[in-house]
Amino acid sequence: MPEVHIRHPFNPKSDIYLKSLAPAAGLSRVSLTLGRIPPGQESFVYHSHERDEEFLYILSGRGRAEIGEEAFEVGPGDFMGFPAPGGPPHHLTNPFEEDLVYLMGGERSGFDVGHFPRLGKRILFGPGGIQAYDDKDAQQLSFADFLAKE
Repeated sequence: MPEVHIRHPFNPKSDIYLKSLAPAAGLSRVSLTLGRIPPGQESFVYHSHERDEEFLYILSGRGRAEIGEEAFEVGPGDFMGFPAPGGPPHHLTNPFEEDLVYLMGGERSGFDVGHFPRLGKRILFGPGGIQAYDDKDAQQLSFADFLAKE
């Protein structure tokens, strides 16, 4: 299980090392990943999910978790769960002097939408890859928009 170095394209302070654990056990419908954030760095971007639920469990080190409009110091044994849809946006940072190590897991539905409310962006994850767009460019439609007008 090699460790993969990730930097989120929307956050220059994103600097995280991930090791996917689920495939080694033959799991394909659930995601379980060992994450490591070096001192002074951040995980991804303040975000929420439309479809896939997610959880974090801190193994070692300390960090700062933004959940909704609140921030909490987190450490070993702390557990956070983010239901979808409707769960609060969240973000994990490491302002401390040692690595923050945690388990990250959840569903692997094959399709999800990531919301980045502070950036006004969304990402679509699907079989065709990852697509990003600005919320301001989205056109809101309803079912009625598709009904034939005779």
